Amino acid sequence: MRHNRLPRSSRRPLLLMLAMLLLAGITPRLQAQLTPERLYFGVGQRLVVMVGMPEESTAEPSIVLYKAGSLEEVSRAPAARGRCDLSSLFPMLWGEKPREVMLAQLYLDDRAYGAPLVLQPLVTPNPAVRVDPKSLAVSEAQDAEVIFDDDRRESLKAQGRPMSEEDSERVFSGLRVYIEQEAVVQTSMGEIAFRMRPDAAPNTAYNFMHLVQGGFYTNIIFHRVVAQLADGRPFVIQVGDPSGTGSGGPGYAIDLEKSTLPHDFGVLSMARAADPDTNGSQVFVCLSKEGTSFLDGRYTSFAQAISGADVILKIAQVAVDGNDRPFDPPMIRRAFLRDAPPIPERALPVRRDAASAPTSNEPDR
Repeated sequence: MRHNRLPRSSRRPLLLMLAMLLLAGITPRLQAQLTPERLYFGVGQRLVVMVGMPEESTAEPSIVLYKAGSLEEVSRAPAARGRCDLSSLFPMLWGEKPREVMLAQLYLDDRAYGAPLVLQPLVTPNPAVRVDPKSLAVSEAQDAEVIFDDDRRESLKAQGRPMSEEDSERVFSGLRVYIEQEAVVQTSMGEIAFRMRPDAAPNTAYNFMHLVQGGFYTNIIFHRVVAQLADGRPFVIQVGDPSGTGSGGPGYAIDLEKSTLPHDFGVLSMARAADPDTNGSQVFVCLSKEGTSFLDGRYTSFAQAISGADVILKIAQVAVDGNDRPFDPPMIRRAFLRDAPPIPERALPVRRDAASAPTSNEPDR
């Protein structure tokens, strides 16, 4: 029987590449990944995922649970190729409190492979309301402040004015499980990559990913650039309105979500109107901690830039009119999602003081 073989001219580049990898001490990386059977799992149900690994691999698979925010290891368990029930490996997923976002990372022997799974608890929302800052009564006055329900209850309790406990319990209904993603935003001035922070604001992060996946952020201008506040503190660059007017959005709104991610350089946060529950598609990128920290608790931060610090600063340099609208607006040409790297290979968030100074504010056309 005759076997099809590559011609010598085709084999040489391949052999040369393998030789170079061996000389450099690099071995081809195995393709392995955890994949959930579906997106949603009701409380108490079997949480089935697929443990994918090469057929020829003899490595021992295991799964490690981490807290998504601190990356503190919670538990680990041996696994096997094929279908696997995480709720059997980790009974605490249905049993323990408090409910917090976790990451499930696949290991082959002692090395992490593939993007981790995000395990997001489905819990009763913690709504925000505008209140009188003194009485904490719901108010629509101009000086009303935004406060979340749990904080309002604690403040009233401290004043000896506890609210009714009716409807205050946060009900746990199950888990949303998906492969962790990063968002890559390609602008007319370069590329910025963001790591989602579902541990800080899970529903807002998921909404943004939904819009990115659907192609919403295509050919949308940065309609507002505030390089600095009146006192000189760097502020924000804002984008996400297809109409370019600053008043448009996706045709729906989501509630303000309490976030644990402080506003800082490179942090991505939701823009909104005075009503706290008018979040949609408009977002802003922070230009400094000192200029945006006053937004903590009032706006929902949900992602961090992990590359593109110079691009952020470049966009912030464009000339604007008296309303902070660029004369020649930079643009998001497209945005897309990509699988996050394994946890040990994560890039650190960008820092303003480590960013290279922009040499030009001309967009790449």
